[in-house]
Amino acid sequence: MNLGSLADDAGFLLSRASGLVVRGANAVLAEHGLRVRQYSVLSLAVDAADGISQRDLAGALGLDPSQVVGLVDELQAAGLVDRRPSPGDRRTRLVVATARGCEVRAAAAEGARADVRRQLGALTGAEQETLRALLARVVTEAGSRGD
Repeated sequence: MNLGSLADDAGFLLSRASGLVVRGANAVLAEHGLRVRQYSVLSLAVDAADGISQRDLAGALGLDPSQVVGLVDELQAAGLVDRRPSPGDRRTRLVVATARGCEVRAAAAEGARADVRRQLGALTGAEQETLRALLARVVTEAGSRGD
């Protein structure tokens, strides 16, 4: 495929690569009843043993809080997460993964990681790790700037 001058456009390349990875991941995650955004919310809930606020979920995922409410509603309806009052702030509800949510996330993560490795198959393992580290740095830095 000839990308012309777009081959030098990092923004285009990131967007195109993201689209490829999301499409592949959605296909794999569908086997577990999930989409990428639901999987992301579930993963953060699993990682936060004591729960995570919807505001923190929105910040971590770069989503509007109203989008997170819908995602949490879907995951709760599927029995993958619960909402619990925060011990430190009664106005805040924490999203906590259920035992079933932890199991589904573990199974889905394997498939999602395998699909990303497949999508990045043109890169060596070391190159894939370098790419992951660089992307993590970009996302982390953007988050600290409030982007």
